[in-house]
Order: sequence, then C-alpha cells, then structure tokens
Amino acid sequence: MRLQYFASWCVAGAIAVSATSLPADEFDDHVAAIKSVQKEAIGNDAAANAVKALSTLPVTSLTRLLSAFQDASPLASNYLRAATETVVDRQLAAGVKLPTKDLEAFMLDRNQDPRARRLAYETLRRVDDTAEGRLIPGMLLDPGAEFRRDAVRLLIAKATEQAATNKDASIATYQEALKGATEEDQVKDISGALKKLGVTVDLQQHFGFLTNWKVIGPFDNKGLIGFDATYAPEKSIELAAKLTGQSGEVSWGDVTTKDDFGVIDIAKSLSPYKGAVMYLTTNFVSDRDRTVELRLGTPNAWKVWVNGQLLFGRDEYHRGMAIDQYRVKAALKSGTNSVLVKLCQNEQTEDWAQRYQLQLRVCDSSGVAIHEAKQTAHASK
Repeated sequence: MRLQYFASWCVAGAIAVSATSLPADEFDDHVAAIKSVQKEAIGNDAAANAVKALSTLPVTSLTRLLSAFQDASPLASNYLRAATETVVDRQLAAGVKLPTKDLEAFMLDRNQDPRARRLAYETLRRVDDTAEGRLIPGMLLDPGAEFRRDAVRLLIAKATEQAATNKDASIATYQEALKGATEEDQVKDISGALKKLGVTVDLQQHFGFLTNWKVIGPFDNKGLIGFDATYAPEKSIELAAKLTGQSGEVSWGDVTTKDDFGVIDIAKSLSPYKGAVMYLTTNFVSDRDRTVELRLGTPNAWKVWVNGQLLFGRDEYHRGMAIDQYRVKAALKSGTNSVLVKLCQNEQTEDWAQRYQLQLRVCDSSGVAIHEAKQTAHASK
C-alpha cells in the first residue's frame, strides 16, 4: 500500500522543488536522522526535515535511497518510503524516466532489505506492465514473503485453469505452487484443490510441525505462580525421573497428534489441568549448525528453551491462537537438539478459557519448513 498521505504530511511542497544531488556525508546524515526517530515522537521534526531533503533527489538516486532501508525500524522505513515515493511522483510528473534496469536489479538482490525490494518492485510496476509476468514466476522460493505469495497466486490461477482440461498438468502445477506456499490460506487452497484431484497433502510435513512429544505435569500455577517458578524440568530433562508435581508424583509420558496443523491438545489428554503448568520436550536433529525459527501457536502462557537456553516467553492467557502466532529465533547445533516448552493454564472457568493447546514448527525466516536430518529422531531419544 502506497503511503501518499504520509509523504504529503512529511514533504508538503516538495513536489515543486527541482531534483538535486546530495553529497555522501549529507545524505548519510539525513538517513541517520530518520533512523533515529522513536515511537515517542522523539526525533520526528529532524526526520521530517530529512525526508524533505531526500525528496529532492533525482531518480538516479533511487537505489541509494532504497539501500538505506537496511536495518531501519518500521517507523523509520515509513519515512524512507515517503521520501522514495515523493521522488518517484515528482519525477514522473516531470516526464522523467525511471531507472528500470537498476530497480529490477535491486528488486532481485536477495541481500537487500525485503521492504525496499518490494518498494522497488511496486515502483517498477508503475511504468512496466510486464514486470509481474516476467519476474514474479521466478520468485517462488524467494525469501520475501510477499514475492513468494505472488508467485504462488499465479500458479494457483494457472492450475485452476488447467483443472478443466488437463488433470495431470493441474496436479503438477498445484504441487509446484505448494513448494513456495507457507501461509495458511494458500496452503489450504492448494491442498483442498489437490484433494479434489485425488492427491493428499501431508500438512504436518509441509509446515514442519513437531508432533511427537514427551509431557510431564501438572505443576502448580494456582494464583499464577507457575510462570516465574522454576520447576525441575527447567534445570535438567531426565525422562526416567519421577518428580513432585502439583498433586503428587508425576513422570514423563508420551503425547502426539494427528491434527493437520500439529495441535497438541493437553486439555483432552491430561487432567487436572486448570491452574497448572505442563512441560513438553522433544528432540530435533539438525544436519548442521544453523539458525532457525521456532513458530508457536498457543492460547496459554509459555516459555521455550533450546539446548537448555531460554529463548523467550510470554505471560499472557487466552488471547487466541493462530499458526505462526509467535516467532522465536533459535541456534541449532549439528546433531540432536533438545526443545523444552513450558505451558501454563490459569484458573478461569469460562467456556472460552478452557483451551490448553500448543502447535510448534521449525522453519527458516521465510516460513519454509526445516525437517529433521533423520526422520527417526524422536522425543524419547
């Protein structure tokens, strides 16, 4: 979505200013002022003045502006977008041609900021009606989620047309689209269409959900004491151990799920669970040292550890649940990695407060599933 209203606010009157180049140090100073802006309105005036100055740049400076998005906060990126769009609007109004080859090269450079790459593409499309058809089909596995979504959308449209006349071609196209699909709605559309064509999609495998766990509990969360309490599983994971729980001795047991979206439903498999803490653990075998994302969905308070290191937690209950609701970066080592999740349920009695669930998957930063190096790896190892 273009931020014309934002640009107008920041650079009132800038359209009338002729294009001027800026020395490198002056350009850098303006960018620094924009990147220093804070949510509390600190630095807004300096940032607005910087936008006015940057908005006078010629179109030959577009990729320079786009490169400035690197490491910019969401707020700062809005200022940079305003400056970029004003440069484009002003120069197009003056009949100046955009540097389409430079914009295309920038868009295709995966090392650039995803927001800037997308803006380069949107700018290119304003003057090149062939951009989508030429470029998007090749971006099915692009790290930019919007580009990948566009590529999947085009393939879904193609497969839908093929379905009426060529079943095999339609299946092949849907399966190709599935390679790049990471968002729930598109995956559901593709898997539903394939099912009608006689092909079943393993959604657990596609998303990379972890479905086999060991679980122990309940531990005490009466009065919401459990989130901050340190119970034995946080100190060490000993699957043969018998521990003192909320109401007596507890031990590790198995829990698994066949749910397409990997939902572990503790409320249906274990009791008591109100005012309680449960721990779940599993192993994940990685083929190398790498950084991944753990993406969780849960309506409960939670913490997660990898190899004994606490990564993140959220002490909040019943705010809903969605796939990829929370995203946590994790450093995996080559070989077996332990994953531990602490899941807390409060004591509310309303019908809507009874969900005690978790779904967790392993993927890269673009949402593409990362699977275990050895499919035989299991929580009990």
